[in-house]
Amino acid sequence: MKQLKSAAKRPGKRQAAVSGAPGEVRIISGQWRGRKLTVLDAEGLRPTTDRVKETLFNWLMHDIDGAAVLDCFAGSGSLAFEALSRHAISATLIEREAAQARQLQHNISKLNCNNASVIQQDSLSYLNTEASARFDVVFIDPPFRKDLALPCCQLLEQYHWLADNALIYLETEKELPIAQLPANWRLLKEKVAGQLAYRLYQRG
Repeated sequence: MKQLKSAAKRPGKRQAAVSGAPGEVRIISGQWRGRKLTVLDAEGLRPTTDRVKETLFNWLMHDIDGAAVLDCFAGSGSLAFEALSRHAISATLIEREAAQARQLQHNISKLNCNNASVIQQDSLSYLNTEASARFDVVFIDPPFRKDLALPCCQLLEQYHWLADNALIYLETEKELPIAQLPANWRLLKEKVAGQLAYRLYQRG
């Protein structure tokens, strides 16, 4: 898929948050394959498991190289860093919590990465304005059952953050009412595992 070249958490089972206690995520492929990055344990943070991440990037295999990526609820940064490792042209990571945003910036420096940026802000507030860039691949993986996923999807469409034919990855609780997603998003792939549903859409 030829895209615009524009600007530019989580173990499967929830774990009790231990303030400031670090964990790790592993980059599974690409230029940083095998690198481990520190993440801060925090309430609602669910780094995407390696199994789910491997499935996702198999879905994106032909589309991630050269893509401008937006990670709307960056958390550990696992998805954005995986995309960059596989040669995404840029990644913008939005993270509300200051400590997690600082850790993301530290990991960017650790990787000597010069095409990633961290925005410390609430995602819905950030996206609730006319787009400053358009993105080819978007990751939406918010804390479960906080009423964040659907408003995020609507803002992305309303304020023109998505490139033509953009791909949108949505990882949520399985009961999310997906009928409320933008009507021009076409479901390409879908899997459900326990309470988790993960889906890939393409903007039409």
